[in-house]
Amino acid sequence: MRVIDFKDAKCRHCYKCVRNCDVKAIAVQNEQARIIQERCIHCGHCLEVCPQNAKTFASDVERVKGYLKNNERTVISIAPSYMGVLDFDRPEQLVGALMSLGFYEVRETAEGAAMVTNEYKRLIREGEMENIITTCCPSVNDLVEKYYPECTQYLAPVVSPMIAHGRYIKKTHGADTRVVFLGPCIAKKQEAVGDERIFGAVDAILTFEEIDDWFKEAGINVRECEDKPFANPTPEVNRLYPIGGGVIQSVIADDDMEGYDKVQVDGLKNCMEMLECLKEGGLNKCFIEANVCAGGCVKGPASSKWNKSFVKARVKLERDASYKTPSEIEYLSTGELERAFGDRSLHEDLPSEKEYREILKAIGKYSEKDELNCGACGYSTCREKAAAVYNGKAEINMCLPYTLMQSESMSNVVLDVTPDAILIIDSEMRIIECNKKAQALLGVSKEEALERYIFEFMEADDVEKALSEKRSIQDVKIKLEHEGLIMRRNVAYIGNMDCALLTFHDITNEEKIKEQHYNFKLEAMDIAKKVIDKQMTVAQEIAGLLGETTAETKVTMTKLRDLILED
Repeated sequence: MRVIDFKDAKCRHCYKCVRNCDVKAIAVQNEQARIIQERCIHCGHCLEVCPQNAKTFASDVERVKGYLKNNERTVISIAPSYMGVLDFDRPEQLVGALMSLGFYEVRETAEGAAMVTNEYKRLIREGEMENIITTCCPSVNDLVEKYYPECTQYLAPVVSPMIAHGRYIKKTHGADTRVVFLGPCIAKKQEAVGDERIFGAVDAILTFEEIDDWFKEAGINVRECEDKPFANPTPEVNRLYPIGGGVIQSVIADDDMEGYDKVQVDGLKNCMEMLECLKEGGLNKCFIEANVCAGGCVKGPASSKWNKSFVKARVKLERDASYKTPSEIEYLSTGELERAFGDRSLHEDLPSEKEYREILKAIGKYSEKDELNCGACGYSTCREKAAAVYNGKAEINMCLPYTLMQSESMSNVVLDVTPDAILIIDSEMRIIECNKKAQALLGVSKEEALERYIFEFMEADDVEKALSEKRSIQDVKIKLEHEGLIMRRNVAYIGNMDCALLTFHDITNEEKIKEQHYNFKLEAMDIAKKVIDKQMTVAQEIAGLLGETTAETKVTMTKLRDLILED
């Protein structure tokens, strides 16, 4: 069952979830992160740190609404962390709000915690276990069974408060009663419906975020709801279970933890360190309260919407909880609270040394000194990353230094082979970068160029204007007299660096061709003028001759007319 997973997202070159997953239960394939369900301990930390909020969580809201719509008797078990997380004036208002949704009863999971506390006390009194690890945190239980199976012998053979409470409710209200757990923990979903060894105690899981959305959808303001009491007797000190050290405080409320040292461990890395110590035999006769979430369940991944201050939530819980052992709660038997743990470890194949070297060479690691072990890919060492690649959990291009090196190498190739001269000028007109073509244009080495200013080589008024006005200036034609070149210069302003990118394109040949074309035009115009002038001269000469012959003709014809008239 997929309790949590990622939606498709732009995971390229991010790997934040991989870096923050200490058990490396995340695979990256085709630049998309995916949770490896059989390796996951369902702590939900990867979903908290994802910058794209690309998380999915198997929601039971519609299932629970179905229970209520069908008038099934549905009891809600609410984790005690509600006291430091949800908004209300009095806890009874929250009970009223939940019952207005249609729940039959509202009970505190701390009632089940009291039963679990009683079993922990029994194990301490018997003193048969070398070490005792509390089993309230399902992520810790998964961590032990999957990654430290040698330590399963130290897990207290007791169900969690949620399972204990679910079994108690079904025992007292009937097996057909629906039990819904409300809390801040994503791992509870897997524990309730994904573990066949304890399946059936709880029918559905709701998170604090989901219930808050449901209230808004139903138009319910918790602070305006009628006060209604919890259906359970007060669980007293067992309300402290959600905070670090709360289990220990519950256990020693009446009894001294004789024969065992108290150890409180919060946070996944600390839990792993503690288990390593246990595996090596470094601890003896310790009662260990372990929570994957730093600070305890009150810092669960489904409470972050409200829980801006862990300290504030802890103080509220400690202030409102009683430090007495409950006297009215009915207890289930040891058999009803018992559970077994086992080895669920997974083994990955490791590449041979030859295969290691081939994978490492593919990311530019030709020798041990090339292995930076920077951790940017999410794996602590290059060899660990290579093993992940071998097992299909990681991709070659996840090595950021190698990808950057490739990118820079490609950029350098492009800069060096481009026919244009390229320079970068800072706000003080100093040259801070130039390619080989620019070095040839300036007639200096790169080292010398980077010590000088652009105006030492050419007129640069447009560059200064672009930098001062913070804008680009395109297509400025300049002449480099000493080189006999004509260049087209583009000045592109780079805002985030407050500098200018100069590109010089040689248009000398273009300009020469233009000049030749211009000279051809002038020559053609001169020839045309001469032809026209000559034609005008000829026309004038012809006109003169025509004028003379016309006059002679006129005289002759006049004489002829006169002779005719005289006859």
